[in-house]
Amino acid sequence: MAERLTLELATPTRMVVTAEVDEVVAPGSEGYFGVLPGHAPFLTTLGIGELMYRIGRDEHHVAVAGGFAEVRNDKVIILADSAETPADIDRARAEKALERAEARLGGRGGEENVDFNRARSTAARAFTRLTVAGRNR
Repeated sequence: MAERLTLELATPTRMVVTAEVDEVVAPGSEGYFGVLPGHAPFLTTLGIGELMYRIGRDEHHVAVAGGFAEVRNDKVIILADSAETPADIDRARAEKALERAEARLGGRGGEENVDFNRARSTAARAFTRLTVAGRNR
């Protein structure tokens, strides 16, 4: 059994992370899942949330949304629709996006036909970005 996992996290436009890690915790569409070396293989869809990977005692966080994860006993491959490290995140933009989404969800957006699923998804992505960006402080 391998002592570490290889983590590959990519979006359609770039490779975000390639690292040898001790643990990965990711937001599956049915809830968060954790992977340690020697994990049973599986394939799942991703939700919106914070991906954490650990190298030794150091935790690293990435905001991810949508996509797929493939787990093998020694490798985790994540193909995310979007993935942002703390350095990638524009806090002011994320705060504005969260405010707009919350206004739509609360009926204060001035729109008659609100797409509530889209507004909830936008709010979740913005909240995740702010959480991940806050970990960089």
